Amino acid sequence: MTHAPGFPLVRKRVLALAAFAAFTSMSAHAQIKVGVSISTTGPAASLGIPEKNTVSLFPAEIAGQKVQYIVLDDASDATQAVKNARKLVSEDKVDLLIGSSITPTSLAMLEVAAETETPMITIAGAARIVEPMDAKRRWVFKTTQHMSNNGVKTMGFIGFSDAYGEGWWGEVEKVAPARKIKVVANERFARTDTSVTGQVLKMVSANPDAILIAGSGTPAALPQKALRERGYKGKIYQTHGVANSDFLRVCAADCEGTFLPAGPMLVVNQLPDTNPVKKSALTYVNKYNGAFKKESLSTFGGHAWDAAVLLQEAAKTAVPKAKPGTKEFRAALRDSLEGIKNLPASHGIFNMSPTNHQGLDQRSQVMVRIEKGNWKYVP
Repeated sequence: MTHAPGFPLVRKRVLALAAFAAFTSMSAHAQIKVGVSISTTGPAASLGIPEKNTVSLFPAEIAGQKVQYIVLDDASDATQAVKNARKLVSEDKVDLLIGSSITPTSLAMLEVAAETETPMITIAGAARIVEPMDAKRRWVFKTTQHMSNNGVKTMGFIGFSDAYGEGWWGEVEKVAPARKIKVVANERFARTDTSVTGQVLKMVSANPDAILIAGSGTPAALPQKALRERGYKGKIYQTHGVANSDFLRVCAADCEGTFLPAGPMLVVNQLPDTNPVKKSALTYVNKYNGAFKKESLSTFGGHAWDAAVLLQEAAKTAVPKAKPGTKEFRAALRDSLEGIKNLPASHGIFNMSPTNHQGLDQRSQVMVRIEKGNWKYVP
């Protein structure tokens, strides 16, 4: 059998093309996979819906790698959150978990993240998700912020009867004595409760200068409305967990005058140009408002956006070290998240460290007052 004189050259070209095709196929397969488990139904739906909207705005390519986002609903249920996390890690082989919307579901996901050594960014509120730092929490990072005296000498506390409420109570126990504030009432209620009359009667009887309601979403309106109905005239504080338009709609006039600490993006157009977070917050706000109804904008969507900002930054140094889809890449991504410094996002400027996986400072909070159904920046 004879070959044309140019056969060796042609054969080399064919082999080279085959090798290139195999490489490009492998590169395409090695895309970054992100598993998102959030609460788009159930008691926390008012948080999860803007978060889901925001995921659709996430970048399609990061650090030269295509990104696939797999979004699941946990129905505000911890058991379902665990199922989602296991599916995302075991079946979908994700490189990163994002979620969940609330503390109980995030704590449930934390167990899966640590067990499978998969980095996770939670968009829920309680500090206990990332504190105290230990072998499990080293895999988890957080995008949400952790009462000023304002003439307050006595206070009452009513919070969710779950990890979110207990997390806030833990903060109150530390801060109140330091600020010489006496706690005269301490009550709990469930996210699904339809009445808090018993708890509110006790609080009104104690008549504190101020009451902190540690709830999130529309369920946090229940004790506030009951307090006003029972004639309570003192200051009422809510947490950043109510910073969405659904809460304003449900609470209505009973919310007038309420204070809450919130991320700068909630009142971004009212901030002075000198605010260090204004520019990065406007990036998210303008992008969201360009795609969805402005009234659906909320700080919860901002927390989800910040998870993507963290991922983009971490991937820059993780991708050169390991191939997406591998254990080595997940470890590199975790290490890169922990090393993030001076990263502006919608809610603040992140500075992570081995002992601090929340990474936000006082620049991440502004005081807001509810006036005539709107958020008002309080300098």
